Amino acid sequence: MSADNGSRVLVAMSGGVDSSVAALLLKRQGYEGMGVLLKLFSGGEDKEGLRGEKACCSLESAETARSVAMGLGMPFYVFNFSEDFRREVLERFITAYQKGETPNPCISCNRYIKLGKLFRRAAETDCSHVATGHYARVERSGRWLLKKGLDEDKDQSYFLYNLTQDQLSHLLLPLGGLTKAQVRRLAEEAGFINAHRQESQDICFVPDGDYARFIEQYTNTPAEPGDFVGTAGQVYGSHRGIIRYTVGQRKGLGLSFPQPMYVCGIDPDNNRVLLGEEAELFSDRLTARDLNLIAVDSIPSPMRVTAKIRYRHKEQPATVVQTGPEEMEVRFDKPQRAVTRGQAVVLYDCDTVIGGGTIY
Repeated sequence: MSADNGSRVLVAMSGGVDSSVAALLLKRQGYEGMGVLLKLFSGGEDKEGLRGEKACCSLESAETARSVAMGLGMPFYVFNFSEDFRREVLERFITAYQKGETPNPCISCNRYIKLGKLFRRAAETDCSHVATGHYARVERSGRWLLKKGLDEDKDQSYFLYNLTQDQLSHLLLPLGGLTKAQVRRLAEEAGFINAHRQESQDICFVPDGDYARFIEQYTNTPAEPGDFVGTAGQVYGSHRGIIRYTVGQRKGLGLSFPQPMYVCGIDPDNNRVLLGEEAELFSDRLTARDLNLIAVDSIPSPMRVTAKIRYRHKEQPATVVQTGPEEMEVRFDKPQRAVTRGQAVVLYDCDTVIGGGTIY
């Protein structure tokens, strides 16, 4: 894709290699780029363990992004979205865990902050497009479509299912047709200092992966102990707070059984964690709310799809039925393990995202 004359694009830059190469490619395509790093954590939250070298808005990341932008001849700005991030991502994340759900904060961040806020800021700065380093593609075929990135190992379309038709029409994803190896090679050829920087797989605001500790520190409230119970109601022992458990979990229960036992459900109303054998983890259907459809306006009759119930889950054949304006039921051909409340289910037709919703 080449730029129209005078096309200005707001490029989200995190300091990582992906967004840096996205900016490089847009520059080569003739776009007038404006690099932007999002400040998502306020200084007062240092005590919560929210900052550090792994954070996407750390000082090191900001300096790297600035260096890349300046090398490309792009102006560079930092947008402070810390209050929005606290409200739309951190508090949603905490509330979900307190309700016995297992949320994906990256989806909320893309929906409300990285893309939601940036599209509005782009309009305010006379930019025609927003660009990111996501591995996914945007195409036009009657409707605007979101498609998988060609690198199957890096495809990030799952995280973007909330995009609207208007947003897709103004979104550029330069890395969608590349592999990670190709991206690193381009960065190395361009002399970027982050060409071979290792990527963190952790949530940016919980770099040590201890979600429960983060929630307790952020809320200044210790999690309340309760009962481990069997699916028939028998009490097995005490748990250390429902925020420490998720469906499918086996380790860290602190109990001994003659056979492997897993978390099969969480009952927040009664502060209980339900345990069962692995067979009890499987279900052949789920219901999802907060539905967003991309490839179609609605699903008026049962539709065959493949469905992914978590980011690293292999898509499975299923039939989807829309049961309300923002609700659907997904029926799998074969029972799936550990369908988890709070996670997203995303529907595909080959490499095209049909849409998705939040499992409940």
